[in-house]
Amino acid sequence: MNKLLSFEALLVLDAIERRGSFAAASEELGRAPSSLSYQVQKLEQDLDLVIFDRSGHKAAFTKAGALLLERGRQLLTAADEMISDASALAHGWELDITIAYDGLIKLDHLLPLVDELGKQSKTRVRFREEILAGCWESLAQDRADILVAPAPAVAPPEVKIKPIGKLDTIWVAHPDHPIHQHDNPLDPKVRQQYRGIAVADTARNLPPLTYNILDDQPLLTVSSMHDKLVALKAGVGIATMSASYAEESIKNGELTVIGDDPVQELEIVLAWNRSRMGKAKSWCIQHLESLWKKQFKQK
Repeated sequence: MNKLLSFEALLVLDAIERRGSFAAASEELGRAPSSLSYQVQKLEQDLDLVIFDRSGHKAAFTKAGALLLERGRQLLTAADEMISDASALAHGWELDITIAYDGLIKLDHLLPLVDELGKQSKTRVRFREEILAGCWESLAQDRADILVAPAPAVAPPEVKIKPIGKLDTIWVAHPDHPIHQHDNPLDPKVRQQYRGIAVADTARNLPPLTYNILDDQPLLTVSSMHDKLVALKAGVGIATMSASYAEESIKNGELTVIGDDPVQELEIVLAWNRSRMGKAKSWCIQHLESLWKKQFKQK
């Protein structure tokens, strides 16, 4: 015969442990102490184990009882999450949403979205950094629901693209790097003499891309934009960074802008697959655009 454990019984055990006594738990649950005592005794009989040690002045959980309480609380939490998820789906909000962003974009610029979405739903948000072709592959392979990235040369037909603003990128290097000694440091013939630093394309199947790396130029490849910044500050090469990403390091004297007018302006877009549009996805698309324009004061 199967031994059944009800959620009601787990709630009783949880209340007894939290409140410290049968009497206090009964008050919280709105039941008579004798009713709780009977339910616990019945549970002990049904499960054939002792949940409380009653030998002392105050009943205390046995090791078996403590284990039952610990695992039972996991079940109670899972039940709450299940009900919450079902309610969210019933009202059209996705349980999870993944927002991919090109590594040129600082995560700081996207984080305000989390609390704002939390005021609307319990949708869980996941951010993932992607690089170059990996950005668009993440959409194609459903690793991401929404992408924030520089505009592509050619947009896949099934992907909807919406421009949201501009992002400035600049050439930088360590203040003592020899490239600063040249009259025209951004001339390709000059740049080719010095090691470029690039973040590896995160594409798994598409051919990897490179950006601002010349043929036959020495190259250091790292795995994240953070590592690229570390390598630049160590003086091992030159590279482009978004102006916002490099701003603090320039201000601290850890990096110096290369050349007199090295700013390149990139068009930033939101992209998403036209299918599978839920409330959270629609909400995020709308608010990511307004968030970008607010942070960069663009119209």
